[in-house]
Amino acid sequence: MLVGLGILAAAIAAFGLGGPVLRILSMPLRRPGWNVWVGTFNGVVLITVLALPLAALAVWALARRRSAAGVAQAWRMSLAEVGIVYGTVPWVWMILLPGDEAGAVVSLVPLRDLLTMDTFQIVGNLLVFAALGFLAPLRFAALASVPRILALAAGCSVLVETAQYVLRLDRVSSVDDVLINAAGAGLAALASRRWWRATATELSDRPRPAPVPGR
Repeated sequence: MLVGLGILAAAIAAFGLGGPVLRILSMPLRRPGWNVWVGTFNGVVLITVLALPLAALAVWALARRRSAAGVAQAWRMSLAEVGIVYGTVPWVWMILLPGDEAGAVVSLVPLRDLLTMDTFQIVGNLLVFAALGFLAPLRFAALASVPRILALAAGCSVLVETAQYVLRLDRVSSVDDVLINAAGAGLAALASRRWWRATATELSDRPRPAPVPGR
């Protein structure tokens, strides 16, 4: 949950630069209506804050069920799974909100859009799949590799950018977004590397069962 809180704080920092954070978070309360809640950055951030106790409850329920079944590392698995969802869905949700471009725009020239991005756009793009990059190697041994995380994040980003274009969300579907999204996931994977590398070493050091004669 610390990872989720850190990503949430980064979201507030990235999208709250234009005014006081409390005023931004309270806007859906002052302007009731489902569109304000689900159709604005402020509404998504507030929903994310309100969903934190539910995320914690989900971790507890999953971990308790796994512990009762004798599953090893029940809390770690549950934290990673819920953290991936909690730390990724709000970002994708915000990315798929309608923009202010005149129609769907595609930009396939690398680094061209990067030069026009401001700070909070770059930080936001770096954090889109940061939770995935940080936690996926801890949960799935097959993803305990920075190149694999980069490939996974790039693939997910391509899907999101394609959805922006297909759904005509008046946004720029840019190759630079894919590059920055993947870079953010890769940096997050490096940040958690000491833990998933330790787990991989521990598993490799476990004695293997002796082969059964005749098989």
